[in-house]
Amino acid sequence: MASFTLHGIPVSRGISIGRAHLLTPAALDVKHYLVAEEQLENEVRRLQDALAEVHRGLQALWTDLPKDAPTELGAFIDVHALILSDPMISEAPLDIIRTRHYNAEWALVTQIDELSAQFDEIEDEYLRERKADIQQVAERVLKVLMGSAQLVPAPLSDDPFQPQMIVVAHDISPADMLQFRDRSFIGFVTDVGGQNSHTAIVARSLDIPAAVGMSQASALIEQDDWVIIDGDAGVVIANPSALVLEQYRARQALMQKARKKLLKLKKTPAITRDGTLITLLANIELPDDCPGALECGAEGVGLFRSEFLFMARGGHAHRLPSEEEQLEQYRNAVVAMKGRPVTIRTLDIGADKPLDQTEHTALNPALGLRAIRYCLAEPQLFLTQLRAILRASAFGKVRLLIPMLAHAFEIDQSLLMIEQAKAQLREAGHKYDTSIEVGAMIEIPAAALALPMFVKRMDFLSIGTNDLIQYTLAIDRVDYEVAHLYNPLHPAILQLIAMTIMAGKKAGIDVAVCGEMAGDTKLTRLLLGMGLREFSMHPAQLLSVKQEILNCDLTTVTPQTRKILRSMEPNVIAEAVEQLRNLI
Repeated sequence: MASFTLHGIPVSRGISIGRAHLLTPAALDVKHYLVAEEQLENEVRRLQDALAEVHRGLQALWTDLPKDAPTELGAFIDVHALILSDPMISEAPLDIIRTRHYNAEWALVTQIDELSAQFDEIEDEYLRERKADIQQVAERVLKVLMGSAQLVPAPLSDDPFQPQMIVVAHDISPADMLQFRDRSFIGFVTDVGGQNSHTAIVARSLDIPAAVGMSQASALIEQDDWVIIDGDAGVVIANPSALVLEQYRARQALMQKARKKLLKLKKTPAITRDGTLITLLANIELPDDCPGALECGAEGVGLFRSEFLFMARGGHAHRLPSEEEQLEQYRNAVVAMKGRPVTIRTLDIGADKPLDQTEHTALNPALGLRAIRYCLAEPQLFLTQLRAILRASAFGKVRLLIPMLAHAFEIDQSLLMIEQAKAQLREAGHKYDTSIEVGAMIEIPAAALALPMFVKRMDFLSIGTNDLIQYTLAIDRVDYEVAHLYNPLHPAILQLIAMTIMAGKKAGIDVAVCGEMAGDTKLTRLLLGMGLREFSMHPAQLLSVKQEILNCDLTTVTPQTRKILRSMEPNVIAEAVEQLRNLI
């Protein structure tokens, strides 16, 4: 068969070479028929039995987790168990069977389609991709209903290279990834998904090459085809020629050598050649991510996305985590980081990612009632979270980070709410760090253009480059039709970042970058040249960034960066950034 290449989204680094194993979604094969009145309760029981069997399967997966499994996997199994027991999955399809007389499979798929449509309205990329978790759970139930559990093939032993398995699917759940892990599973390719999907997070934590958002991969690639995944480029080559195969094997060997070398940097301080110390922090979604952050030598957590704790509860306002439940999670992270600072971002949620699926969704959710705007509109919810974070600060160094601030009154109201939460804790006799630092996310151009307002009131700043780029360039970063316009090197973006770093330096307060730019080694020297001294990124990116820092001399990089910042020509900037990387 002829060779062909597919382009998607790179989510995990490295190269994998193996045979394709196709996973076909059970939903495609669902039968649609109406059930007679007298058979309805039998049909209801059939679905209930399938739900119970999947629940038992998840519990068994959890119990059998290998000791060396990444901690993310256990957390994701928990999330799937929560979704499974949510009334939206465990009860709503039963009502559909009883009222519409649909068969169990049809009822489940109908409900999932309705939920998926609601998730499609969500603007935030990370939370929008939680839709995949609901679909993956439904997939497991459908497999039980249809008796179509996937069988994993044995490796093809007659091949001289003993090819290993690359899973190709429309989508694949973290729990399924765990099952493949012990069976020569060395990579995965999916039609859907993005940088922040759970499967992408697990792929990075397992350090398995992956490419997602490949659109037609599961339709075009055939069972047992030879497949190469270039995880760095987000490229998949099916049926490669002998020459291409040889070239990729050579690249793979070189990468493995380089990785071994990188691991030796774990305990090396991140100091530039001219002796400047740089702080490298980790971004986490769950307290369970902390051991992985320490393993990579992170000096703390620069961004704990707290909304994950809320979204994992099935999206019902009446099931929000209590103060005690939140405290337990925040405390777990603080204790796990062994005295290193943990920066907890308050709830970044709102009209674009409703806590209750019945809530009205804004017409333009990126510009709606989200993040701090939502929290200030829901003071009790905000105060509960603030008290939990403050109480966690009694167990170690905690910093509070407020997202999406743009107005002085928002900053002042947030600070007043923090004072109110402190007063409530004093009254209740709870301990907290009285000198806790409070910082602002700089992710709206208005904030970057009004920095004196921020540095006067805040203890530190953190630049959220993902949203800053989106808002500055007026593009939806998850809309593939305008994705080519998403450019971190646009002169306006560089100006806003440089201004923020400079304003922080002048005021004597810390400035970090916690967006995707922080973990991109192509941009490390540019950010250092702008004066950035604190980077926060996914733990898997940390050692590569550290290597760039160790090879960088700021006395040559800084003047070159000033020249780049004076340019308004994209081609000139791109070329100069490339030259910056090659400076000895």
